[in-house]
Amino acid sequence: MATSDISSTQLTNRDATPRVVSNSIIQKGAMQVSCGTVEALTADAIASIYRMVSVPSNARVAQVLLSCDDLGSAGLADVGVYQTTANGGAVVDADHFASAQALTTALKNSDVTHGSAVYGLEDIEKPLWAALGLSADSKRDYDICLTLTEAIIAAGTISMQVYYVI
Repeated sequence: MATSDISSTQLTNRDATPRVVSNSIIQKGAMQVSCGTVEALTADAIASIYRMVSVPSNARVAQVLLSCDDLGSAGLADVGVYQTTANGGAVVDADHFASAQALTTALKNSDVTHGSAVYGLEDIEKPLWAALGLSADSKRDYDICLTLTEAIIAAGTISMQVYYVI
């Protein structure tokens, strides 16, 4: 077995001759937070969409935190990316961050950033547009939403905080 000495992008850039300045989304960027709260209704059906927060396409998403009341004995949701309502509101990737996240027990800042196989570890240095598989920055905002994949039983509060760097 061989040993390796491998550097991340920002360290490779630092050590390059001439030195390469890293994009601020991976080094020394400004952390931003977007937060939102909705009130889910009793017996909200499958395909209900809770539009939580807006994030710019050039942001690198660092963390998606989900909190909610106990919404009953049933209730699952995907956490994904949608166009803003001004851009038509269509789904871009319904389970980009999490698939079938249970809402059946109270959550307090549960990290759902990598709760699906879509947004992988290989994506953490990428801006949102690249992590979505787009070939260029769309230069628009996207909504981070919950989409019910199983109806909820009880009404309650759902909150989300998304930390990102631009």
